[in-house]
Amino acid sequence: MTDSITLAEPNTGFELFSEKSIVAMRVNGELRDLAHQAQPGDVVEGVDISSPDGLNVLRHSTAHVLAQAVQRINPEAQLGIGPPVTDGFYYDVKVENPFTPDDLVAVEKEMNRIVQEGQRFMRRPVSEDEARAELASEPFKLELIGLKGGSLGEDNESVEVGGSELTIYDNVDPKSGDTVWKDLCRGPHLPNTRMIGQGYKLMRSAAAYWRGSEKNQSLQRIYGTGWPSKQELREHIERLDEATKRDHRRLGAELDLFSFPDEIGSGLAVFHPKGGIIRREMEDYSRKRHDEGGYEFVYTPHITKQTLFETSGHLSWYKDGMFPPMHLDELRNDAGDVTRQGTDYYLKPMNCPFHILIYRSQGRSYRDLPMRLFEFGSVYRYEKSGVVHGLTRVRGMTQDDAHIFTTPATMEEELTKVLDFVLSLLRDYGLNDFYLELSTRDESDKFVGSDELWETATATLQKVATESGLTLVPDPGGAAFYGPKISVQARDAIGRTWQMSTIQLDFNLPERFELEYTAPDGSRQRPVMIHRALFGSVERFFGVLLEHYAGAFPVWLAPQQVVAVPVAEEFADYLADVVAQMKKAGIRAELDASDDRMQKKIRNHTMAKVPYIVIAGEEDRANGAVSFRFRDGEQVNGVLVADAIARITDIIERRSQDI
Repeated sequence: MTDSITLAEPNTGFELFSEKSIVAMRVNGELRDLAHQAQPGDVVEGVDISSPDGLNVLRHSTAHVLAQAVQRINPEAQLGIGPPVTDGFYYDVKVENPFTPDDLVAVEKEMNRIVQEGQRFMRRPVSEDEARAELASEPFKLELIGLKGGSLGEDNESVEVGGSELTIYDNVDPKSGDTVWKDLCRGPHLPNTRMIGQGYKLMRSAAAYWRGSEKNQSLQRIYGTGWPSKQELREHIERLDEATKRDHRRLGAELDLFSFPDEIGSGLAVFHPKGGIIRREMEDYSRKRHDEGGYEFVYTPHITKQTLFETSGHLSWYKDGMFPPMHLDELRNDAGDVTRQGTDYYLKPMNCPFHILIYRSQGRSYRDLPMRLFEFGSVYRYEKSGVVHGLTRVRGMTQDDAHIFTTPATMEEELTKVLDFVLSLLRDYGLNDFYLELSTRDESDKFVGSDELWETATATLQKVATESGLTLVPDPGGAAFYGPKISVQARDAIGRTWQMSTIQLDFNLPERFELEYTAPDGSRQRPVMIHRALFGSVERFFGVLLEHYAGAFPVWLAPQQVVAVPVAEEFADYLADVVAQMKKAGIRAELDASDDRMQKKIRNHTMAKVPYIVIAGEEDRANGAVSFRFRDGEQVNGVLVADAIARITDIIERRSQDI
């Protein structure tokens, strides 16, 4: 954004902004085309093409060019919607046959011609009758016209008919002045197609349902990516290629870490021995740090009666995300009559109600607080099959869940400790690039607790987040109904952002469960409850770390830390003794005594991303030494065995990222 300008006289964006990078403007907070004439008193800001708003304008304009190209090639194609999305855009169209890769090449070539033509995007308000007459051959557009101002099925439909006014964008030939194509759209758009440049590419096509419902017609969706320059497009493609190489699902299979057997079900992972070692190390170190941080360990069952989730509110607020109930405990007599009513049991989606019952199991005093309860608790959530994705979106997961009960007077101090603890532990796992997001309440939605309590809690979280020194990004309306939260956003090795830990204040559950503590004056007071998930889930964190390290885990997490490879069979016994010494020192070491040639062994273990391969021949055996070969192919010869063990154990103990 440029600096805001308060106008003294009418002006268009073309008159106000000379910079080529300004592609739209905000007028009194609303996005507008540069051709829009702002009025005296309006507050105007220029929108740079590289800003989030600018990228959306660029990508939405490119989506229009995509749709125009499809209809140039296939005039019978019917248009759905074409919004900007993260890193790109798509357009839904109805065609007789699905698109092939060759079809996408042809469409992209036609897009290039349209871009070079420099067609002007011209906004035109229309009445509903005018829109229906002009778009009579577009049944999906006609349906959207009927929804104007009403409830839309998908948020992205707002790019078509958002607000109270219907508008059509004409693509006008700059030479003849003729309208060569048109689309129902709210806008805004770039001034002309030439400004799209060469920073776009069609990526793939897929089936999609109109307005996202399987009850509706099936369409074809073409996805593309769009950037301000060809160089930024190239960099994006390189990031995608690197992300593909790092895909945790592929690495999990290649490195034999985990799998999702069909016999068990979608979104339910099993960890193989090597994956089990990594997971155990992750969990054991977390337990150690929680023990040092004053947390008390608890364990709770996987299922419970429905009454617990009725009290907590999960059945009314979260039932769609829970597995169906199991009806149990019903008794019948020999005649088949019910003598005792049964009850429904649910797999737990959350651990918090169980921890509350532990708090409530006896009277509490202010002297008992803060009370920090921690559990690696298994929970189950009925994610839709289209949402399940490897380890990062599963149906069965283990949360490293903590619930802290404290007094209002110590709430700020406890929140500071929690955030410091979270950041410190994440750094120990190798994540170092963070920013924070503060989610506040949606004023238009229902929420629990008084205005004063929300204001105090939000101000406290904001103060704690600001004092951390990290960038704080607002997330207005993103809080749950029961309280504001801070979320820690971490960037991985290739710059992708993952939401990691959340720290959430809750006024709802202490009230619902009537939690109390005895204050210093003898009165009964309501504690403050802090929800804190550090990993989020062990499975998801495992997947994030696997991609962050591209499978090459630091030594302390690596399932195989050392593999010993003899130059020839006669040196196997010597290396077996070295391996035994390493194991005694706590190193995960093993001897490769297979019949494979030495070079093949080295290649196999390098592909398996083993941190250290130790090699020994006659000279090493004579000197009580080994040769170190590292993952990057570097090799150091003649390292004394004692020095080798000391080096490895030191790196493990320090949890160093180096080898």
